[in-house]
Amino acid sequence: MPVTRRAAAPLTFIPTAYSPWVMRMIHWVLPILLRVRIRPWLPAGISRIEVKQVERLVKLYAELEAGKSRFLMAVRHVEVDDPLTGLYLCSRAVKRAAKAEGISLRQPIHTHFLYERGMTIWAGKGLGWMLSRIGGVPIRRGRRPDWVGLKAARKLMTQGSMPMVVAPEGATNGHSERLGPLEPGVAQLGFWCAEDLQRDRRSEKVFIVPIGIQYRYEQAYWPQLQTLLTRLEKESGLSSEEQFACSLAPTADKDCYLRILRLGIYLMAKMEAFYARFYQYAYESKDESQTENQAESKNENKNKSQTADSEKLSYVEIADLDPANYSDRLRALLDGALKVAEQFFNLPSKGTVVDRCRRIEEASWQVIYREDLPELSTLSPFERGLTDWAAQEASLRELHMRVVESFVAADGEYLKEKPSFERCAEMAMLMFDLVTKLGDRTSILKLDSILKLDIKGRGTGRPRLGKRWVTMTVQPPICVSDRLADYQQNRRAGRIAVADLTEAIRQSLEETIER
Repeated sequence: MPVTRRAAAPLTFIPTAYSPWVMRMIHWVLPILLRVRIRPWLPAGISRIEVKQVERLVKLYAELEAGKSRFLMAVRHVEVDDPLTGLYLCSRAVKRAAKAEGISLRQPIHTHFLYERGMTIWAGKGLGWMLSRIGGVPIRRGRRPDWVGLKAARKLMTQGSMPMVVAPEGATNGHSERLGPLEPGVAQLGFWCAEDLQRDRRSEKVFIVPIGIQYRYEQAYWPQLQTLLTRLEKESGLSSEEQFACSLAPTADKDCYLRILRLGIYLMAKMEAFYARFYQYAYESKDESQTENQAESKNENKNKSQTADSEKLSYVEIADLDPANYSDRLRALLDGALKVAEQFFNLPSKGTVVDRCRRIEEASWQVIYREDLPELSTLSPFERGLTDWAAQEASLRELHMRVVESFVAADGEYLKEKPSFERCAEMAMLMFDLVTKLGDRTSILKLDSILKLDIKGRGTGRPRLGKRWVTMTVQPPICVSDRLADYQQNRRAGRIAVADLTEAIRQSLEETIER
C-alpha cells in the first residue's frame, strides 16, 4: 500500500468551472468508458444500463428550467463505476425520454455533484481539473463542517442551472443489495435550499429524488471467480500451489462460497494476530467469562481459530460456521484497528465507524497537507526532515482506517442469506482490496505472471470477472418544502426533521434493491 513519504502543500479548494464543451466530449466518449478500463481503479465492463421511471427526472428537469422547482438527486454509491452510470442517466436516458415526450431540455443535460477532495490524491491532479469542468464541487468529508465546499454547493442549489447530485452513503460500500449508513448532509442541503428560496421570496419547491443503482453480471462467471480466489489464497498464504486444484464442494458455486468463507476466516485471524502482537489488541467474545481461567480460555479459542483458518476444514465444518460469531469478531477487529489510529491522533473513539474513519482521515491530512506552515520550500533541511517524518507517521496510521473503510458494510450474514454469484463476487472483491492494499506489490505482479491468471486487471487493479448490467431506479420525488415549517420551529425540531427526511430517503432507496 502506498505511503506518503513527504509533507505536501495544503489541499486547496477547487472551484467549479463548468464547461459545456468538456461535458459534451465526455458524453461522446462515454460508450468507450463504460466498456474499456482506462484506469486500474476503474474496472467498468458495463454492457447494459436500464433506467426505470426516468420520466420522473424529465418532468423535474423541465420544471427546473421553467423556474418552478429545484431538485437534488440522492444516488446510491455502490462501486467506483457509479459516476459512469450517472453520466449515462443524464446524457442518454433522460435525453431519450424527453425526446419521446416532446419536451425540449437545455443541452447538454447534466448535473452538479459533490465529490471527495481526496480523490485527486490517489487518482491524480488531472482528475481535479476534469471534475471541476464537469460541474463538481469538492468536499472534505472529515472536516465537519467543510464550510467552503458546503457554501459552494448551497449556492449552486439555489442559483445553478442544473440539479445537484449527492451520494447519501458518503462512500462506496461494495454491496449492491445492502444499503450503507446514510449521512444527514443530503437532507440538510435540501432544507438549506428551501430556506434560501423562502428568504429570497422565490416560489420554487425543493425536491429530493432517491435513485437506486444495482449491478448484476450477465451470467455467473464461476470459473473466473475460482481463479480469483486461487490468486487470493496464494497471495494471503492460505494455500500452496499443490492445493490449488482441491475443491471444497462438487459444484463451482458451493466451492466458491465455502472458499470465500474459509479465506475470510483466515484473513481475519491473521489480522487479529497482527494487532495482538504489535498493538496489544485482543478479541473477546460476548460470552467469555471473566475468571481466573480467562487466559487459558483465550488460548483455546485462539487455537480453534487457527484450526478454522486452515485449509483442512471440511465442507460440513465450514458450512456449519455461525456467521454471527464472525460478524462480531469482524466488528471488534475493525474497532481495534480504528483505535490504533485514534490513539495516535489523540481522537475520541465515539460515533459510527464512518464518522470515526472521517475524523482519522482529516487528522492525517492536517499532518500531511500542512496548512499551518509557510511554503515548504522555505523550510530548512532539518525542519523539512521533521515535517516529512511526521507526514510519514500520519500516513502509516491512516492505513489502519483505509483497511477498515472497505469493510464498513461487510458481515457473514450477507453472504449466507443469499450466496449468489453477485454477492460472492462482491465479498471476493472486498478481500482482494485488503490483500492488494497490504500485500507486497512486486510479489503480487510476479504471482500473476507465474499463475497466468485469466483475469482482466492484473497487479493491484481490480479484476474484471465478466460483463455487468446496471439497473437504475428513479424513485418518486420527496418534497422538502412541505417539511420546511417543521424544520424551522427550533434547533431540536430541525434535527428531528433532518433525521426524518434522511429516514424517508433510506426507505425509498431500500425499495430499489431487488434481492
